[in-house]
Amino acid sequence: MSEQYPAPQQAERERSGRDIATLVYLIQAISLFTAVPFFVGVLINYVKRGDVRGTLAESHFRWQIRTFWYSLLWFVVGWATVWILVGFVVWGISWVWMVYRVIRGWLTLSDNRPAYA
Repeated sequence: MSEQYPAPQQAERERSGRDIATLVYLIQAISLFTAVPFFVGVLINYVKRGDVRGTLAESHFRWQIRTFWYSLLWFVVGWATVWILVGFVVWGISWVWMVYRVIRGWLTLSDNRPAYA
C-alpha cells in the first residue's frame, strides 16, 4: 500500500476502489447477456484507474481491463471465422472464459484479495 496518504484517506481510497471494482464486475456480469454495458465498464476502469493506484482494487482493474480486451479480441476472431462455423465455437469458449473471469475476480475481491495471487 502507498504511504503517501494518511491512514483514513488510504482506507477511504481502498473502500472506494473496492466499490468501483464491484460495480464493474456487476456490469461485466450483465454484459454476458448484452454487450453494451461492457464498454461502460471498461470506460469506468480507465477513468478511475489513477484513483486506485496502490490499492487492492488496482489488480482488479487490471483484471477487468484485460477481460474486456481479450473478450473483444476473441469476439473479433469468432466473427471473422463464423462463416466456416469455427467462430461459433470461439464465441462459446470465449463466453465461458468470461463467466470464469467475472466470477473468479468478484470472489477474490469479496475475499479482500488481489486478482492476481
